[in-house]
Amino acid sequence: MFTQAASLMQLEPGLEEKIRVCNSTYTVRFGVRLRGAIHTFTGYRSVHSEHQEPVKGGIRYAMSVDQDEVEALAALMTYKCALVELPFGGSKGGLRIDPRAWDEDELERVTRRFTYELSRRSLISPSQNVPAPDMGTGEREMAWMADAYKRLHPGDIDARACVTGKPLSFGGIKGRVEATGRGVQYALREVFRTPAVVAAAGLSGGLEGKRIVVQGLGNVGYHAALFLSGEDGAIITAVAERDGAVVNEAGLDIEALSQHMKATGGVQGFPGATFSPDSAAALEIDCDILIPAAMEAVIHEENAPRIKAKMVIEAANGPVTAAADAILREKGVFIVPDMYANAGGVTVSYFEWVKNLSHMDYGRMERRREEARHRLLTEELERLSADRGLGWTLSEGFKQSYLQGADELTLVRSGLDDIMRGAFQQMMEVKDGDSRVNDLRTAAYIVAIRRIARTYEALGL
Repeated sequence: MFTQAASLMQLEPGLEEKIRVCNSTYTVRFGVRLRGAIHTFTGYRSVHSEHQEPVKGGIRYAMSVDQDEVEALAALMTYKCALVELPFGGSKGGLRIDPRAWDEDELERVTRRFTYELSRRSLISPSQNVPAPDMGTGEREMAWMADAYKRLHPGDIDARACVTGKPLSFGGIKGRVEATGRGVQYALREVFRTPAVVAAAGLSGGLEGKRIVVQGLGNVGYHAALFLSGEDGAIITAVAERDGAVVNEAGLDIEALSQHMKATGGVQGFPGATFSPDSAAALEIDCDILIPAAMEAVIHEENAPRIKAKMVIEAANGPVTAAADAILREKGVFIVPDMYANAGGVTVSYFEWVKNLSHMDYGRMERRREEARHRLLTEELERLSADRGLGWTLSEGFKQSYLQGADELTLVRSGLDDIMRGAFQQMMEVKDGDSRVNDLRTAAYIVAIRRIARTYEALGL
């Protein structure tokens, strides 16, 4: 995919290779005494590009973690950050561990030791390398890592900025948990603001009433489905999970399904829906929009010809293989690429990192002043109406909404929306301006590669 995009650009000799290759990958193996024995764990941290620093990328806990996966995801982070204009290079980390096989206190000991190994090699630092949650990790693990880093660097006043995705009580930011799912929603909204794109996908109108299938109801899939159904009027007709899929053409109650999963561990037995044990088959259900929000490579050369969705938005990293991508585009399926669609997480991580460095909550200095100015205006309007006998007044609903100053969550959502809009428009400018660019993924790569190349050129490379 990278090579295809780069072939359409006029890069200096050697620059394409410099942008493509992964700068470094560190493999660490460490032992932790657990349950009366020493267990050895293998971890990775890959740095793809340091054209901007710090480098940014999540850490995943899974038995499938290996060097190839980490390097590929680090590369994707580089291009993703460049696409949405964040001042980060790309990195990624992973620990080969099944988090479900260990107790919480055992996971904490492993995480703290992993942090120590990363810190020794400057692979976690507010100014050099900033991890975040990924598959198998979350706020809890990020808090452990931030605390472990602070203990190793007690004099670093910015220590909490060494990771993002932390709990609110430990330097996190409102809106981070929902960020990737919210970004998927904003991406789809921007797509449906572009009539030419909607028509190219064989659709019409807005998001309201669109039939959506979601694969994976983890953090990303849950929030994307919740927001799209609750705020945009879309209908979530099917959800696929590990134990199977549930289908209801009239629409699934996402919050109720999430609670059912927490109580039972799966989607089977959810009332008011038809259950099928074949989770993979749900990807082939007839729908308007398919959202793969779990693992990579779930749409591949074998099942791509059977995909019936008119639009695929990649909420997960790399859910569509290169071969499947070609097949889907040949079928006329419009693909919103992962590089753009799931950039909400790293975008809000950027906001959290800046918040930690500034040591100030967003909106703290402006909110009350903003409310006071709005109140002054509404009171003056109502006074003028009374003085002139006009007899009108502002509705309470309007006043309540207008008089409320922007808090941190409002500002985070506003910033994320703005970034997602801007990135989509830049991709469309490339796609519409070059007849050789026939898809959004190639356009995204071109935008990202162009920005990285300009940075390297400015550095004299």
